[in-house]
Amino acid sequence: MRELIDHTEGINRLLARYGVKFGLYKNGTFHEQLFPFDAIPRVIPHEDFLYLEKGLIQRVDALNLFLKDVYGDKKIVKDGVIPEEFVFSSSGYLPECEGIVPPKGIYSHISGIDLVLGKDGEWYILEDNLRIPSGASYPMIAREICRQASPQTFRKNQIVDNRNYAVMLKKMMDYVNVGGISVIMTPGRYNAAYFEHSFLAERTGCELAMCSDLFVEKNFLYYRDYRGEKKRVGAIYRRISDEYLDPMTFLPESLIGVPNIMDVYRNGNVSIVNAPGNGVADDKGIYYFVPKMIKYYLDQEPILKNAPTYLPFYEEDRKYVLEHLDKLVVKDVAEAGGYGVIFGNELSKEKLEDMKKLIEKESRRFIAQEVIDFQDLDIMEGDKKVPRKADLRAFVLSGETTKVWASGLTRFSRNADSFVVNSSQGGGFKDTWVLSQ
Repeated sequence: MRELIDHTEGINRLLARYGVKFGLYKNGTFHEQLFPFDAIPRVIPHEDFLYLEKGLIQRVDALNLFLKDVYGDKKIVKDGVIPEEFVFSSSGYLPECEGIVPPKGIYSHISGIDLVLGKDGEWYILEDNLRIPSGASYPMIAREICRQASPQTFRKNQIVDNRNYAVMLKKMMDYVNVGGISVIMTPGRYNAAYFEHSFLAERTGCELAMCSDLFVEKNFLYYRDYRGEKKRVGAIYRRISDEYLDPMTFLPESLIGVPNIMDVYRNGNVSIVNAPGNGVADDKGIYYFVPKMIKYYLDQEPILKNAPTYLPFYEEDRKYVLEHLDKLVVKDVAEAGGYGVIFGNELSKEKLEDMKKLIEKESRRFIAQEVIDFQDLDIMEGDKKVPRKADLRAFVLSGETTKVWASGLTRFSRNADSFVVNSSQGGGFKDTWVLSQ
C-alpha cells in the first residue's frame, strides 16, 4: 500500500495525460480540471458487498417496475401509494413517453446509486441516478494505472478485478439491441464527461457517435461511418439529457439531438440506454417513496435504508421541517451534481426565515433530510493522512439479469468541513476495492 501511495503524484500525472478530467461550465465558460485521485482505496469486505449487492438489485428492480407502471397502467398512483399530483408534477415526468415500453421492458439499464456508510455501521441510500449516471470509467482507468505503478500491491491483496465493467456494459447493450450496431452517443468534446464517453466506446467496441453521425431514415436509426457508409443502429447509449435528445419531440432549439429518434424508439426500432423519461424515478421527491415501491411491487422489506427524509408536500412533514430547519439539509428535487443542497446550520437567522417562506410557498420543490454523520476515509494531503467525508456510487446494470459491478466510484470532499463530495463541487475520487474473500 505504501508503494501505491508513494506513486500518487505520478498516477495523477498519467491520469491527466490520458485526459481523465472533469469539465465544468461556470458563468458561461467551459473549465476543464483534473479529477484528483487519492491512492488510499476504499476497501469493502466480501460479506459487506454481498449485502449491498442484494439491496441494490432489489432497489433497481423496484425502480424499473415503477417506471413501467407510471408510463403504463399507473397502478401505484391509482392505489394511492404515491400521490398523483406528486408524480405528474415532477420535472422528470415526460408525457411524450406515455405508453412506450422499451425493448425487453427495461427502463434504467445503468443505475448509479449513491450511498454513504454511517458511523452507526449502516449503509444509507442518498439518491438514485437513473438518467445518465457517469463515473464508472474513473475507477477503471485508475485501477489500470495503479496495477502498473505497484503490481505487488495487487498480488498481495485479494481484490475483485474491476476490468469487467466494459464486458457487462456490452452484454447489456447486446441484450436490448433490436438489430444493428451499438453506439455511444456523445454531445462532443466539451461535455463534462467526454473522457468517459470515448473510454467506454473504446473498451466496449461500440462506435462513438455525435449527432452529425446519426440520422433517421424510414423509421430506422442509422450511423454514417468515416467512409460514408450507413449502418443500422440497434442500441444507442446516449450521453445527453432527455430534453436535447430529439428536437422534433422535446426542445426544438437542440443542436445535439437526432431529429425523429423518438419516432424510431416509439416503434421499437431502437433501444435507448437509458430510457427517456427516467427522471420521474430519480426525482429527489420520488426517492422518499422507493421503500414503499419495494413493498408494493416486490412484496419485500427494503434491505437498504433511505436517509431519514421529510416531504414538505405533506403538512405533518412540513411542520417538522419548519421547526427543525436549522438541523436539517434541504435539497431542491430538480437539481443534481451537489447543486441545490442547503445545510440549515450554515444559514443566518435571516436566511433561515427566507428558506422557511420558500418551503411553505413551494413545498413540492424540496425534500429535507437528517444530516447523516457518515464515516470519514483517510486521504493523503501532502505527506499526511487526513480524514474526509466520502460517498460511494454503485453501478447496477439491468439486462437479462440485474447485476452490481464489484467496484464503484468513491468520491471524497477535499474540504475538511464539507459533506458535499461531488466532482462538480471540487471533490476527488478513490479506487474501490471489493475483497474477493
